[in-house]
Amino acid sequence: MPPPTVPFFLTSTTLATAAKPQRQQLPAQPPSCGAQTPADSLAASYTARMRLNPHLALRLFDHLLRSGADPDPIAYALALARCARARAHPAAAQLHGHAAKRGAASHRRVRNGLIHAYSVCGMLRDARKVFDYGPEVDMIAWNCLLRGYAHVRDAGALREFFARMPARDSVSWNTVIAWCVVNGEHEEAVAVFREMLASNECQPDRVTLVSVISAIAYLGALAQGLWAHAYVCRKEIEVDEKLSSALINMYSKCGFIEGSVYVFENSCALRSVDTWNAMLAGFTASGCSERALDLFARMESSGFMPNKITFNSLLNACSHGGFVEEGIGYFERMTNSYSIEPDIAHYGCMVDLFCRAGLFEKAEEMIQMMPMEPDAAVWKALVGACRTYNNFELGKKAGHRLIEAAPNDHAGYVLLSNIYALDGNWKGVHKVRKLMLDCGVQKVPGSSSIELDGVIHEFISGDKSHSRKRDVYEMLSEICQQLKIAGYAPDTSQVLLDIDDEDVKESSLALHSEKLALAFGLISTAPGTPIRIVKNLRVCGDCHNAIKLLSKIYGRCIIVRDANRFHRFREGSCSCGDYCPHDSILNMNL
Repeated sequence: MPPPTVPFFLTSTTLATAAKPQRQQLPAQPPSCGAQTPADSLAASYTARMRLNPHLALRLFDHLLRSGADPDPIAYALALARCARARAHPAAAQLHGHAAKRGAASHRRVRNGLIHAYSVCGMLRDARKVFDYGPEVDMIAWNCLLRGYAHVRDAGALREFFARMPARDSVSWNTVIAWCVVNGEHEEAVAVFREMLASNECQPDRVTLVSVISAIAYLGALAQGLWAHAYVCRKEIEVDEKLSSALINMYSKCGFIEGSVYVFENSCALRSVDTWNAMLAGFTASGCSERALDLFARMESSGFMPNKITFNSLLNACSHGGFVEEGIGYFERMTNSYSIEPDIAHYGCMVDLFCRAGLFEKAEEMIQMMPMEPDAAVWKALVGACRTYNNFELGKKAGHRLIEAAPNDHAGYVLLSNIYALDGNWKGVHKVRKLMLDCGVQKVPGSSSIELDGVIHEFISGDKSHSRKRDVYEMLSEICQQLKIAGYAPDTSQVLLDIDDEDVKESSLALHSEKLALAFGLISTAPGTPIRIVKNLRVCGDCHNAIKLLSKIYGRCIIVRDANRFHRFREGSCSCGDYCPHDSILNMNL
């Protein structure tokens, strides 16, 4: 977003006039010791008002200049802080020039304010000039410029500058860890956190833990999440709304919904709408739709006002649970009872709700009544349902609309290609794949990860490069043999390729990443231990059915989190609403 224009109350004319105030010439009198002139009192008054009204800092600074008084360094710092919040680079540059004329630019607070304002406005060159050519800089200046590099997402400069810092405090470490999380470098975020602990430069605070726990949630690394929660308890770090929400989210994304419930129920005094929303989202993602609806009833009875995020989770819960009538009711209540206008996400949930139930006419009606253009999520829900219900004609139309809505997303091409393949239209498959190739879009390979002793092990579909590949493939061979003995026949219809050889299709299914990760988990953990797998894409039908049977053969609780939802396999069944009996909160060792 471009920086706003210079405010009318901070024009060059104003600054130029204020630079040479016209004052009545009075005979010079020696000031009494400790006495404050009227101009100084006026400046102090304006500075105090700027402190109390930071959103009016620039306007008050303009009035201060018009009064003829000289701004003190604190007034400059407050005005620059407002420039930083408003991303007003031109105003910050004018204040810089004015402070230089008055000899105030070298003051520590003014210099730090300039570095911060230039940094958040994306003017790193100007910020670096102030940093390099001023007097000795302090920790605040280092952190301001570090945040600037994080803001413009200059990874190389950020790492280099961080390494050059003579000393680092919690703000420094938090900036780098948060940058890693925002940019998807979740494993690096955890690694930086470990480096922070090893450095003994400072102690992690709530901000640190929120970022680290968010990274752990994405990785699905429950052991690391349990350690982080134990660290919070051991160090007696105050658990505020953000930290409790992060813990709830982490446990739910690690497939340990009872951990989320434990945190939620023990945060009664700290609950906010965000905390309720985190728990609702956890139940929804874990397939516990009924528990989500019950929780919403508790939320209403507790006097909390739901917001858009609340209803987004609620409608998702209805969609995944098949509660069509309840979903329609909540959609209507959102507007009628709470005056919340549905946005594209809510309409998308309703389309998904109807699609999962096979109500394609209602889904199309919902798309037509939307006051905005359908986005990729809406078309993706429709195409996915068409594949499930073999509604190929509608699926082809929706697939082309999906590609139009998101031409750079591989998912649209893959879904449409699958529709053509299931319909036996291989000419259409090749046409879609050629279009994908011409547009320079590459399919993201299937990837599954599993945590063992705090270390994340990743497997790519068809990849044989893992360090324990021999053990893994021996176990994979045993898995295939056990499935065959149990009478399981691979679902080769899931191999959407123009291949006639069934053996080749079966080999392709056996090398799916979730099966590789499962084989590794079986040989690396004790019998009876739950196995948790995180996959970047959706689990295919063959893997779903195979893992369900393997949970009974090996007596394991297997939890798979894919791009869409959780799958909990136990004793030959898939029950997303239940949790593993091994996951007792008493075993958390907090």
